[in-house]
Amino acid sequence: MTARSRLSLRRQLLLWLLLPQLVLWAGGGLLAYRFALSYAEKGIDQSLTQSVRALARQVKPVGSGLLIDFPRAAQDVLEQDPDDRVSYMVSSPPGQFLLGNQRLPQPDLAPGTPGDPQLYRGLIDGKPLRIVALDLSYGDADAPQTMRVQVGKGLAVQQRIARELVADMLVPLLALGLLLSLLVYGGIRRGLTPLRRLTAQLENRSVNALSPIGLTQAPSEVHALVQAINGLLDEVARNVHQEKRFIDDAAHQLRTPLAGLISQVELAQREATDPALAERLAKVHTGAERSAHLVHQLLTLARTETHARRAPLDLAALAREVAREWTPRALAAGMDLGYEGEDKLQIEGDPLQLREALANLIDNALRYTPRGSTITLRVQRAPDGARLAVEDNGPGLNPEELAHVFQRFWRGSQRPGGCGLGLAIVQEIARRHGGEARVERVVPKGLRVELRLR
Repeated sequence: MTARSRLSLRRQLLLWLLLPQLVLWAGGGLLAYRFALSYAEKGIDQSLTQSVRALARQVKPVGSGLLIDFPRAAQDVLEQDPDDRVSYMVSSPPGQFLLGNQRLPQPDLAPGTPGDPQLYRGLIDGKPLRIVALDLSYGDADAPQTMRVQVGKGLAVQQRIARELVADMLVPLLALGLLLSLLVYGGIRRGLTPLRRLTAQLENRSVNALSPIGLTQAPSEVHALVQAINGLLDEVARNVHQEKRFIDDAAHQLRTPLAGLISQVELAQREATDPALAERLAKVHTGAERSAHLVHQLLTLARTETHARRAPLDLAALAREVAREWTPRALAAGMDLGYEGEDKLQIEGDPLQLREALANLIDNALRYTPRGSTITLRVQRAPDGARLAVEDNGPGLNPEELAHVFQRFWRGSQRPGGCGLGLAIVQEIARRHGGEARVERVVPKGLRVELRLR
């Protein structure tokens, strides 16, 4: 199973609705930051262009030389902020330093038209700058000269302002996104309510409750799902009914001829004088009884696989009654059958199925426990229900065999009479009562089979 298939429908909806929102929020923040930088750069370019023209007006050609009228106070104002200072440089010819900051980089551009500002980026001490260069012509016609005036401004403040602007814009958007996420979560939770009701209806149904599901107030998609499930339940119910009817009919049809066969064999055994014939008739009688027992167990298994008709009953009284019914057979087998536990214990259960479970457990103990053994029925109260157990002090089973005892047609002994369905029926009855059957070894010897009923 992949990680995606393990996600619930609600988580998948939240993922596909909120993840694009997060991506758009991050992408919007990045675009907003780029736009803020772009607009801030345009403002810086305009300011630098004005500054370079104003500085150029302070440089006056005088004959073949230059008169630079740039007061010291103006220079101090330009360079007062180390993070956002404005640097300037005057060079003539271009690149040959005259005044200002000699480290100001030259433009890596094709020479522009004199009087036209050129804007470019540069670095000083690893810090980015935006620089404008303005070339001006001066001198005589016979000896023309070119002067370059450059003004640069750091981008640190521009970037800080852009970050603050984006943060001021994204924080409210993030709050709105969280609010939207809560609304989306609430909407998804409300929209999935019909599915939760459908799940609750299915979980509260017993295994064999195959009646149609009712769901009136729900979207059309859920109605379509319910109709499909109801169609499937109807088909399963028909198949289960046909299967149980076949088993019931087959079991009833087999019981009569098997009972007649056993009766005829018993009559033949009384009249048989030949030892060899008597031995063969004994084998036939054993096989017929085993077949009759198997038919009875199959019929019982088919009935226990239906819904248990649970009603209030006294489990302790039921166990004592079953113990009394089996006492004559236990005495005939040379065993001690008794009851221990609660005097009265009220539960919700099916008396016919619980009686059948106890009969199977006692029958197994009588078949596979040697003479002189003790068999005890116990009924105990438990925090989550009741415990119904049959315990003996026979040879028990080894750990490897304990893992298979509830499998159908598995037998731990080859003694005649058993068919390997008794404990499977017990487990099925326990599950019909909301619990399970467990088997464990008893110290120093013996076996204990317990039904945990809820």
